[in-house]
Amino acid sequence: MLKTLAAGTGSAARAIAVLEREGAGPPVVWCGGFRSDMRATKATALDEWAATRGRHLVRFDYAGHGESGGDFEACTISTWLEDALTVLERLVPEPPVLVGSSMGGWIALLATRALRERAPERAPRGLVLVAPAPDFTERLMWAAFPEDIRRAILETGRYLRPSLYDERPYPITRALIEDGRRHLLLDGPIATGCPVHILQGMQDPDVPWEHAMTLLEHLPGEDVAMTLVKDGDHRLSRPEDIERLVRAVEAIA
Repeated sequence: MLKTLAAGTGSAARAIAVLEREGAGPPVVWCGGFRSDMRATKATALDEWAATRGRHLVRFDYAGHGESGGDFEACTISTWLEDALTVLERLVPEPPVLVGSSMGGWIALLATRALRERAPERAPRGLVLVAPAPDFTERLMWAAFPEDIRRAILETGRYLRPSLYDERPYPITRALIEDGRRHLLLDGPIATGCPVHILQGMQDPDVPWEHAMTLLEHLPGEDVAMTLVKDGDHRLSRPEDIERLVRAVEAIA
């Protein structure tokens, strides 16, 4: 069922598009990736699983993505975290399983931290992270950019980065980079208080498998599992990858 939720205030007010499938069991909430949307392959496959099993599934588009309102270039990690928390606080009254893909893995981890602080009774019961990209704005973008691109971002406010998945380049803004520094996780332990399963392709050109290993090292004392897919790419959307995803969710939910 398609619905919209109001997020933000003033000039940042926006409508967040949500697809919710009613069902039983712990809610499963999909947190998509950077420039992706809630109708992409993995999210749709999870919806098909939920329909077959009679499970409660919630998926949504961040501001500036898919069917949601908002200007992508005006958005940051703070914006998208607020979107995720809006969905969780209004539609998910019990501990969910958060499934985060790429940037959605970072958002899921940040949302987990926020819920544990604000409403521990509704903190996630588990996380499934696909090619998780915490701190990607700093470690996978800024640190990798040559000096001329960094200068362009600082002086003009953005850089149009070519995409492997779209003919059009996409903007990387100074605001995105600077705001990302407010949410860095890989400088200390990341306490989730719940099981975590990471799925990572070893042929991923966007989020190297070593980045997932770094995340693993920062998840101390938790029930953590990692599945490395030797021939897997960033999307992990092949039938065998979808099967791994569903199994990981079912093991927690």
